[in-house]
Amino acid sequence: MPKIAELRLRHRHRRATQPESLRVRVHRAISWLTAAERISGDPDAEFLFLWIAFNAAYASEFGFEHGEREQTRAFVERIVDLDREGRLQDALFRQFTGPVRTLIENRFVFAPYWRALRDHDGSGAWEEKFAKARKLALQALLEKRTAVLLSIVLDRLHVLRNQLVHGGATCGSSANRAQLNDGVQILRVIVPVVVALLVELEDDPFGAVAYPYVHD
Repeated sequence: MPKIAELRLRHRHRRATQPESLRVRVHRAISWLTAAERISGDPDAEFLFLWIAFNAAYASEFGFEHGEREQTRAFVERIVDLDREGRLQDALFRQFTGPVRTLIENRFVFAPYWRALRDHDGSGAWEEKFAKARKLALQALLEKRTAVLLSIVLDRLHVLRNQLVHGGATCGSSANRAQLNDGVQILRVIVPVVVALLVELEDDPFGAVAYPYVHD
């Protein structure tokens, strides 16, 4: 996993030749990675800061016209293509096989479960969807399909993100500790790798950055 200090130094060396949108992405992402590192030990806050760092890396000016999940999946496909050394694959299939499997098996980070609970839907439809999603994820794990598996993992973590951001969880609660701790472990490695890949780019393939920096 790239160290944040190394990312910052590499960014300083590279930014003069990069477009402003890419410089802003990397600068913002590193700032939130730094914040996450400072409060390690507080999984609620660390998870959110790591998620913001990831958001900063891919958010585009026109991304709000599409669903965030669709935007994330498109970003994942591109970033995996850029990962020639297979660092994301190594993280998913060697370092974090256990946490990934745990997330796949956890209904509490599966959006259709919560929709069924909200709508008092006792049809069992969410369970069928859960079984299909689980099968797809395990197949991707078996076949080492990095983009597919990473998209599924981030989709599950997006549910956890929503719980925290929208006040659907108690700070420090034991109810969501397992998935929160797994999420922090995964994002601690995945997000710095993503930022390291962005640092090495010469162009920004992701379009205009969301909320661009406005010079006074």
